[in-house]
Amino acid sequence: MQASLINSRVFLGQKSLQTVQLKKTYVCAALVPKVPPVGRLELGRGSVGRESVIGRRVDMAASVAGKKTNPTSGFDPEQYEREFEERFTLPHLTDLYDLKPQQTTFCIKSSCPLPEDDSEHPPGDLGKMFVHNDDRVLLKVINYATPSSAGAECVDPDCTFVHQWVHRAGPRTEVYFHPDEVKAAIVTCGGLCPGLNDVIRQIVITLEIYGVKNIVGISYGYRGLFDEHLPEIPLSRKVVQNIHLSGGSLLGVSRGGGNVVDIADSIEKRGINMLFVLGGNGTHAGANAIHNECRKRRMKVVVVGVPKTIDNDILLMDKTFGFDTAVEEAQRAINAAYVEAHSAYRGVGIVKLMGRSSGFIAMHASLASGQIDICLIPEIPFHLEGPDGVLQHLQNLLGSKGSAVICVAEGAGQELFEKNNLTDPSGNPVLGDIGVHLQQQIKKYFKDIGTPADVKYIDPTYMIRAIRANAADGILCTVLGQNAVHGAFAGFSGITVGICNTHYVYFPIPEVIRYPRTVDPNSRMWHRCLTSTGQPDFH
Repeated sequence: MQASLINSRVFLGQKSLQTVQLKKTYVCAALVPKVPPVGRLELGRGSVGRESVIGRRVDMAASVAGKKTNPTSGFDPEQYEREFEERFTLPHLTDLYDLKPQQTTFCIKSSCPLPEDDSEHPPGDLGKMFVHNDDRVLLKVINYATPSSAGAECVDPDCTFVHQWVHRAGPRTEVYFHPDEVKAAIVTCGGLCPGLNDVIRQIVITLEIYGVKNIVGISYGYRGLFDEHLPEIPLSRKVVQNIHLSGGSLLGVSRGGGNVVDIADSIEKRGINMLFVLGGNGTHAGANAIHNECRKRRMKVVVVGVPKTIDNDILLMDKTFGFDTAVEEAQRAINAAYVEAHSAYRGVGIVKLMGRSSGFIAMHASLASGQIDICLIPEIPFHLEGPDGVLQHLQNLLGSKGSAVICVAEGAGQELFEKNNLTDPSGNPVLGDIGVHLQQQIKKYFKDIGTPADVKYIDPTYMIRAIRANAADGILCTVLGQNAVHGAFAGFSGITVGICNTHYVYFPIPEVIRYPRTVDPNSRMWHRCLTSTGQPDFH
């Protein structure tokens, strides 16, 4: 099966792609306007296992039929798409076991199995609420004309557009667990984040809809999997019904983790075969290590992550839960800083927000408020001193406006501190307090030049982390929790669930933890922020 044998082309801008079956070779062909559909792709259960990767490669390769290797750069788009498809193949239980799928036990009123004597519907009609194993979502949707375009993400010097397909999330008609054999465990790791209880609640509710009765919570992060003094917390719909009305985590959180071998021993001893892990990059790295250890032992265990990072710093996803709530709650602190600065004679308000290595919260909060004059983020170094420094610009603002408001991410300006090589329990570097440092340097600067400045500093970090999720995050958490359970029952492991181009998808964990997602200084969103604040380049 070679893509070169396929005589088809794909045109951008068409409404859909039509799949056709030719002698059991599955080809993706362009849907020509006014031509009726030819057929549908039906690969069945085999598409979830590695044995079907070649078949899917042919399907994906057809989407680039007609593309040729760039003679200048040597870039081969067909090879790139094949390698991408293989990288994003989801680990599955059938990689290790010869398992036969069974009909799903998940149903709502409109999708429950129909009686066998129902002549109005074909047997096995479960309604149109399930997704096919071969459904895909396009990861990148912009066809950049040149690498110099704002925010351009190119795979070669000529910005060749390639199709990068990822797996669509959702319930499958066939599953690999019977609910009676499932013991599901949920663990929340790292720091607090709005929406943790929402995800816990929805995982439990969805598990019960599948028919699972044995559901437990692990106390205080990974610690609960190796500390024998921390008991499991029995979970049910009754227990979790109203927990989303409060912030924090019903299960408790902690940073750091134990030895992966000890954790795998604990999972095996407890009889857990579904583990749902809520956390950020470090937590997902731990989840992937647990997944690999379970596979090494040939344990029938699935490990599914739900990305929890208030900083929004996980790769490939539109956003992570808690982020919208953080941006919204930050408006209260920014408004308070504005009122303080605007009411004082030559007032300066400083607000420090979360963002160790990524400035998404500071950038979005600044855009949302419209009251920020200077936004400082970790991705863009800045100088305090000198004619192009922050202090000189602040002096100009006080001279022209009479007041100013600064929004700074906690990880910004770390080059201004001496390195201490200290780390927290999660292994993250201990940061210098940029908010306090700015406050001190601004006071000193204006004192030295003999000009008054009334500086107020607000750090709302722990107030933001501890609140309940807002409506937008509540919806996101609900869908993430549901899809985590769907992925587990479908037999996928070592995966995480996220939102990509407004659609919910599954990613292999290694692909989202390669490095933290950061603000692109060349992105349109950062340019919009600069347009809003009017600040110069401080570097």
